[in-house]
Parts: sequence; C-alpha cells; structure tokens
Amino acid sequence: MKEIDPSALPAGLGISRGKVRDVVDLGNELLIATTDRISAFDRVLSTIPCKGEVLNTLSLFWFGKTADIIPNHVVEEVSPRTVRAVKCRVLPVEIVVRGYLTGSAWRDYQKGTSVSGIALPQGMRCNQKFPEPLITPSTKEEKGKHDRPISREEIVSGAVVPRAMWERLEETALALFRRGTETAAARGLILVDTKYEFGLKDGTLRLVDEVHTPDSSRYWYADTYESRFCSGEKQRELDKEYLRQWLLERGFSGDGTPPAIPDDVRIETAWKYVTAWQTITGTPFTPRSLPPAEEARRIGDAARRTTAAP
Repeated sequence: MKEIDPSALPAGLGISRGKVRDVVDLGNELLIATTDRISAFDRVLSTIPCKGEVLNTLSLFWFGKTADIIPNHVVEEVSPRTVRAVKCRVLPVEIVVRGYLTGSAWRDYQKGTSVSGIALPQGMRCNQKFPEPLITPSTKEEKGKHDRPISREEIVSGAVVPRAMWERLEETALALFRRGTETAAARGLILVDTKYEFGLKDGTLRLVDEVHTPDSSRYWYADTYESRFCSGEKQRELDKEYLRQWLLERGFSGDGTPPAIPDDVRIETAWKYVTAWQTITGTPFTPRSLPPAEEARRIGDAARRTTAAP
C-alpha cells in the first residue's frame, strides 16, 4: 500500500504524509497509518511488500514491552497497519543510541570528525562495541531536508530542549535501549543502534512514532558477531541496512537521482523485515493487511467514531 485514499475520510479531514506514515489529525488524537513506502537517506524511494504491517505490529509489540519504562502514544490498534494515538507535542530532536561503531558513525569516524560532538578514541575498528552505549542526537528537519547530527551541548545551550528535560530523555533512552538489548539477546540478536522520538501530552512524556523496528534500528545476529568482527567481515544484518548498502554501492547517499530499485532487491528487503519480525517476536508472521480501499474505509470509520464521540 503506497498511500491512504483521502476520499474515504469525513469532510473536513485531510491526510499529512510523512516519509513512511500517513496521518489523519482528529484534534486531540491522530490516526497513523504505516504504508509500505520505504525511505533511505531521508528520501522516499519505493515500496516494500508487507513493510507497513511489520513496522506497525512490531512497534505495538515493543510498546507493550516498554510500557513500564515510559507511557506511549497508542490508544488502540485500528488495523494491522493503523493505530489511533494521543496527539503529542513531539520534541524537535531524535535520540539515537549506539552500542557499536557502525553506519553513519563509522563513516564520520573515518573522516576524522566527531559523532554528534563526541570525540571517539583513535584506533577503533568498524563494528567495534562501545564500552557503554553512546547517545548521538540528531535534528528533526522539515520534509525534504536531511536530519543532521547535533551535540548535547547544542541542544541544552540553544534551548532546543531544557536541560532537565534532556537529562530525563537521556535516562529514558538508555533504559529503553537496555530493555531492547535484553529482549533481542534472548532471541539471538544484537540491538546495534536505534532511534527514539518523544512527545509531551499534558506535561507527561510519552514515547511516540515507532520503537525498535527494522526501520529505526539495526540488528545483527549474535552468534557470528565475534568471528566476523575479528576477521573484518561484514556482519549478518537483519534491518534496512541491506538496502542502504545497495544504494551506497551505486553512489547514492541522499543527493541526486536515486537508482531504480529492482524487484529482487525489494523482495530481499521485505524478507529481512519479516524475518526480523519473526525472530524478535518468536512467532510466525502471517500477513493480515487489508486491501488499500478497505484500509481507507477502516480509517474513515475510525475517524467518524472518534470525532462523533462526546
């Protein structure tokens, strides 16, 4: 499913489209539909079969696993790819927690630059584990612009987030990462890094967007990590990194015209998403997504019920 048809909505309601999600604003609540669109380097590139359902239901799994750490924005599941959520004031920064030196952090390290203002020691190797997880924030830019790394000092000194709130966010993000790490380890996976987004509702901090999905997180297989790290081999990943690397090999990192993504790459990416879902949850994945027209009707009905409620 590429997008939600707005004609199914009650009069006066529209859809705002993010890179992956279509959102219907109901005033105090939102209907958030996770489409099959896939983005990389802040660009929407194609669609991946089953991706929306995987992301939505896996986020619901993780929201349940982390509810004792922080409340989240979900009110109810409307469909396998759509939730009704509390409308929050989303904080203007993403919190990336990294357990290993890889991805964009490794690329910055190779250039000799800091990682979100953190100077790393010399002599580190690609995919090396940090002694303690690092928090490397990034900005949340407008659609069409690239998010950029930002240091802790820039955040608190520039009043992006008040210092006391930022310290609470750091503490919460690390607690979420520990929970994700423990849960993934029990399934034979390493939670390598991930990003969190937070919002405020009536003064209460909530976890929003998605959590520990293959879109927002990097996963490796634990049983081959050490041998592959020692030999300098590429890690066995179970996330969107497969597609990122395919794009980088063709010279695309966010600017210019992206290459067309062939069906075999889309299918391999879909299989990685489904395998991640099955491995993390410990249950088989059976697609339950509705056809696009029926999904739109389900969202329209939910919008009418919610707006009609006293």
